[in-house]
This record gives sequence, C-alpha cells and structure tokens, in this order.
Amino acid sequence: MTSPHDSHHPYSALTPDVVQDALAHIGLWGDGRMSALNSFENRVYQIHLESPVDGVADVVAKFYRPGRWSDAQIAEEHAFAEELVAAEIPAVPPLRVQGETLHHFNGFAFSVSPRRGGRRPELEDFEVLEWTGRFLARIHSVGAARPFVERPALDAASFAHEPRDWLMDHGAIAKEVRTAWASALDEALALIEAHAVLKPGTTVNAEDDIRRIRLHGDCHPGNILWTPEGQPGAGPHFVDLDDARTGPAVQDLWMLLSGDRRQQTQKLGALIDGYEQFRPFDRRELALIEPLRTLRLIHYSAWIARRWDDPAFPINFPWFGSRDYWQGQVDMLVEQIEEMQGEPLMA
Repeated sequence: MTSPHDSHHPYSALTPDVVQDALAHIGLWGDGRMSALNSFENRVYQIHLESPVDGVADVVAKFYRPGRWSDAQIAEEHAFAEELVAAEIPAVPPLRVQGETLHHFNGFAFSVSPRRGGRRPELEDFEVLEWTGRFLARIHSVGAARPFVERPALDAASFAHEPRDWLMDHGAIAKEVRTAWASALDEALALIEAHAVLKPGTTVNAEDDIRRIRLHGDCHPGNILWTPEGQPGAGPHFVDLDDARTGPAVQDLWMLLSGDRRQQTQKLGALIDGYEQFRPFDRRELALIEPLRTLRLIHYSAWIARRWDDPAFPINFPWFGSRDYWQGQVDMLVEQIEEMQGEPLMA
C-alpha cells in the first residue's frame, strides 16, 4: 500500500501549539512540558499544568480521531467511566472542566483525564489474575445495569461483514490471495454466526440467552495499569474505554489469556475464580472465545487499512498489505476455523 502526503490527514494540523491552545481554550494552562503517549487510534499527550485542576497537575489530553465516534457516543463512554468511579471501581474518567467532559477546538474533540501511573500486570501470577477478575466482575455489574444507546454492539456485522466489504471494495487485499481469503472468511463467519449473541440482527437477552452488557471492550494488558501491593491504590486501574461496546462478558477476559492451551486454561480459571466472588459467570460464554478472537483478527486488518493515510501507520506497520501479510491472514483464518470447530477452553 502507498502512503498519501502527510498534509492530507487531519492530525497533521494537531501541532504542539494547537494542543496547548486547546487546553487554554478551556482554562487549562500547560507549563510547556508535554510528551506524546503511545496511541495509534487517537492522539494522546501527557501535559503538566501550571495550576492544578481538582488537585491534578499532570493530565492526559486525548484528541479523538475525527469521524470515528459521534459526540453522543463519546459522551456515553465518559458517562460509563463516571459510573464505574461512582461504584468505587478504579477506572480513569475524564475531568469535568467548565462542567463538561468533552470539548472542541479547531475541529478536534478532546477530553482531559488525570494521569495515572502503573505498570503492566504480571499475568503469569494467578493472584494478579484473580484480583483482575474481581474488578472485571464489578465493571460488568455496572455495565449490566443499563444498555448503551449510542455505542454499537460487538458482533459479526461491525467486526466482520462491514470490514470485509470495505477491504474488498477498496482493493486492499493482495490479488493473489483475495479469493482464498474471502473463502476462509466466509467459512469462519458461518461458525461465528452460529452463536446468536454474535449474529447480526439477532435479538438476545432473553432469560435463556447469553447476555449483552456494556463492556470495557478492549481489555488487553496494555489497558490495565497495575500498582503493587503496599502502595496507595494497589491493584489494577482500567484505562482507555475508547472501545467500550455492548457484548458478551467474556470479551473482557479472553485478551488476558496467553500461552498454550494448558496455560490459558489455568489463567482462565484464576480470572473466573476472582470474577465469581462478585458476579456469576455464564460458562456457555467460553465457546465464544475463539469466535471473538477471529472477529478481532478480521477487524484488525481493516483497521490498519482504513488508517493508511495517517502517517503513523505506514511507519509502524511497514509489513502491512504485502502478499505475505495476506497469506498469513489466510493461514490464521484456517487455524481459527479449526479452533472454533474444537472443544472450547474449560475453566
């Protein structure tokens, strides 16, 4: 894939001066110390303020990718974060500045949150997994209290059908393997859509169905900041609700699993041991782990392809779009088809 000129992308206008001016627009003044944080989807900066707001001197300003979410969808993310904090769950909500959590400047929507320190959790430690499981259950108890109205569901429509159509329509798939990729994807979709909770247009949440609840949505280890025992606020802090959606609870568990099948089974057991101290876990959802993994695989390719005009993407994903890349995607889809046809993980 080729990269267009950097000036064509909206983020080319988001200079350090614009970032500082955006904060000044809402009455926050940086002292000149600013650093970019690792984020591809949005642009995120750590900034030190001259005068603290609500006792916070170090803040994180997130400038949302233009066109991705509507203001109403971002507002639901913010409201969900505030609900979690009200329930004494260690999430990181945006600050209310001038009474609002979402602000606008020069065509960008942005929010400002308190900076939280921490490290990646040690997910080889079963005690850490159990601790994380307890907090995930508490997040899901809040998430189950009411539905999202504006934010979409995690299903095959948004994570497979639409990405597939976009990739095919835009010629993003290497010609040599396009037919093989489409065939493998169709076979995978048939297995994914055998699960009603993931099938587009299916009404679920009857008593005998797997429930859809509000989720973190992207609960991988990089979105959990861990503070060791003995320090203030020990345990996990959940950050970045940017991908919050409606879906099955297991979506927030499976990305914390790694290793071979035996290791994943042991880690899953520790997570669910902690989870069920606060909330029952429906074991039927374990059969969704490989379908959800497959949906993420499909969605990931389209996510990179759509953002190729963003200069950060060709630099960080130089291997994307080649014949070898797409052959690798075919091979992974074939592997996932086999996994979905096998026995699910057991806890």
